[in-house]
Amino acid sequence: MEEHVKQEGKTMAIVAYLTFIGLIISIIMNLEKKNPFTTFHIRQMLGLIIMLIFSNLVEAYVNSWLGTIFWTITFVSWLFGLYHAVKLEAKPIPVLGEKFQEWFQNIN
Repeated sequence: MEEHVKQEGKTMAIVAYLTFIGLIISIIMNLEKKNPFTTFHIRQMLGLIIMLIFSNLVEAYVNSWLGTIFWTITFVSWLFGLYHAVKLEAKPIPVLGEKFQEWFQNIN
């Protein structure tokens, strides 16, 4: 990915990590430009939201401690994604990041 493409998509990639509303704003703003850097981070954040929902369900219905562990993993993964968006890197979240790119490939 070229540097100017990353620079153009940096703001929307960062906004994608700033709550669910930020993600929706990024998706809408990226519909026209279709910036690949922004798209990469949108997919990562969608996966993180699924991880968050999963951790909340585990905490509520399975085990509070296990849910808290999953929530902590999700939070650290969110920090990882945000950090790499700021650094202009398209680095996937460890373990599931590549799967998120595969699962959400229809989001451009």
